[in-house]
Amino acid sequence: MKQPILYMVLPCYNEELVLDETSSRLEKKYHELIENQKISEKSRICFVNDGSKDSTWKMISNLHTKKPDLFSGINLSRNRGHQNALLAGLMTVKDLSDCVISMDADLQDDINVIDEMIEKFVNEGIDVVYGVRDNRDTDTSFKRGTAGMYYSLMKLLGSENVPNSADFRLMSHRALNGLAQFGEVNLFLRGMVPLVGFKSDIIYYKRGERFAGESKYPLKKMISFAIDGITSMSATPMRIIFWVGLLAFVLAILGGIYVFLSRITKDTAIGWSSTMVAIVGFGGLQLLALGIIGEYVGKIFNEVKQRPRYIIQDFINKQ
Repeated sequence: MKQPILYMVLPCYNEELVLDETSSRLEKKYHELIENQKISEKSRICFVNDGSKDSTWKMISNLHTKKPDLFSGINLSRNRGHQNALLAGLMTVKDLSDCVISMDADLQDDINVIDEMIEKFVNEGIDVVYGVRDNRDTDTSFKRGTAGMYYSLMKLLGSENVPNSADFRLMSHRALNGLAQFGEVNLFLRGMVPLVGFKSDIIYYKRGERFAGESKYPLKKMISFAIDGITSMSATPMRIIFWVGLLAFVLAILGGIYVFLSRITKDTAIGWSSTMVAIVGFGGLQLLALGIIGEYVGKIFNEVKQRPRYIIQDFINKQ
């Protein structure tokens, strides 16, 4: 196979503190890959500005102006969130490339494994190469524990999510065409990409510390992202509600029989505490059930409106 045209897609939201270092490191890596004839000279690095409030887009534009043969940029009309920004980049460059590698702009992903990703694509015909963390030493014990529980829960619910993988992956042109056929508005790319199929493989790497700036995923957003992942990829929580409701109904029947027998035997010394526990317990269960149903109804509401997942304001690229 000839040297593939490789595009890299990096979503950016208020990343002015890391863009200089990120672009510098990726430029060096691209020059190495081109000199070693691993990728084509037509390869590009594409930054996607997700409605940043700082000078991120200005810096991206300057990079393209100075080095149009290497850097390109996409400017969304407004902030749409990481997953939508990533999809915007993937869908924009898929027809300009043979393969695309996506990663975050914070330099936590190891760019040195890009060589191995390309080798698997070129020499082994792998369509999707996942970058998977070999450990979570840089995370707090709380985050390691919750991450482990989350991946276990996703597996239990039937999601094909790859454990300890984020959005650092290589996708071939035909894999991206497959992804383009998914039309849902509620995006969870980590769960959608495995559904595309095709031949895939895993590369392990050590995830580093963020170079500068603050994480764009604090605890609140992480919880929201986790809920989106579960409800976007599985209807199992709805089925759980059914079985819990059925169990509660059976327990209610058994409780009724117990009360009836107690009445016959005149053993009717029933306290208020058991009544309160039943009311509060089943009341909380009903609210939880309604909350889960509401989460799915909200997603249906967003899907049926069929609003665009992103709108591109500017695309600067030299072909």
